[in-house]
Amino acid sequence: MAHGIPSQGKVTVTVDEYSSNPTQAFTHYNINQSRFQPPHVHMVDPIPYDTPKPAGHTRFVCISDTHSRTDGIQMPYGDILLHTGDFTELGLPSEVKKFNDWLGNLPYEYKIVIAGNHELTFDKEFMADLVKQDYYRFPSVSKLKPEDFDNVQSLLTNSIYLQDSEVTVKGFQIYGAPWTPWFNGWGFNLPRGQSLLDKWNLIPEGIDILMTHGPPLGFRDWVPKELQRVGCVELLNTVQRRVRPKLHVFGGIHEGYGIMTDGYTTYINASTCTVSFQPTNPPIIFDLPTPQGS
Repeated sequence: MAHGIPSQGKVTVTVDEYSSNPTQAFTHYNINQSRFQPPHVHMVDPIPYDTPKPAGHTRFVCISDTHSRTDGIQMPYGDILLHTGDFTELGLPSEVKKFNDWLGNLPYEYKIVIAGNHELTFDKEFMADLVKQDYYRFPSVSKLKPEDFDNVQSLLTNSIYLQDSEVTVKGFQIYGAPWTPWFNGWGFNLPRGQSLLDKWNLIPEGIDILMTHGPPLGFRDWVPKELQRVGCVELLNTVQRRVRPKLHVFGGIHEGYGIMTDGYTTYINASTCTVSFQPTNPPIIFDLPTPQGS
């Protein structure tokens, strides 16, 4: 809960309260990323895998953007796996099955997965539009019959799939959402501003862990080639002013891999693939105190 705001049921925010122009989100936004740093924000080194888990804690293993390249990934010890999307190239049912088989061989007590912009078949509106088009950007996806993908998320039998929904495991409230600011018309893309904010306003307060596919503005969202930050300002304000989770895990921007904190929330960009789609970024582990009574 944000400081000084009494809790009176669910608070929603209108886009007018936040600038829909990301460059105005901080007065010291600068094209030079080293100078663009909100106050109290700093980088965090990852925990080495052989660090003993503190008593009374739960260890989360965070990965993202594996893009059907899971074969060589060395998975560390942990309790709960969090995968924040782009587990396939195009969301083909064959790719989803392969990913599900891989999940089935992992030893974690819970595996929680959200979709990303590459899981085209998981986005029903995207698929409806794709079929209507005269030309096909994604021939292998366009050839699918509706019955091939209508219930594609049911192929994820070895995980809990979240899409604008939440689950409580081991006492932790975890919410997942796949949406990202529009980028080249992939799945789950929405225009910046009110469209995205409407999705973020669905996130309840009191969430311990937020899983989104893309980053909030200013946190592991720098794209060197474009010389710009591409994170979502509405997501940033939702996280910092309203929801205030302990942990916010995402991917989407492969170049942004790593960990930051604003002093309250820890932000993890867990993109496994690099910008050249090599799956060489190691999974990131994070320990949180297990809620009492769970």
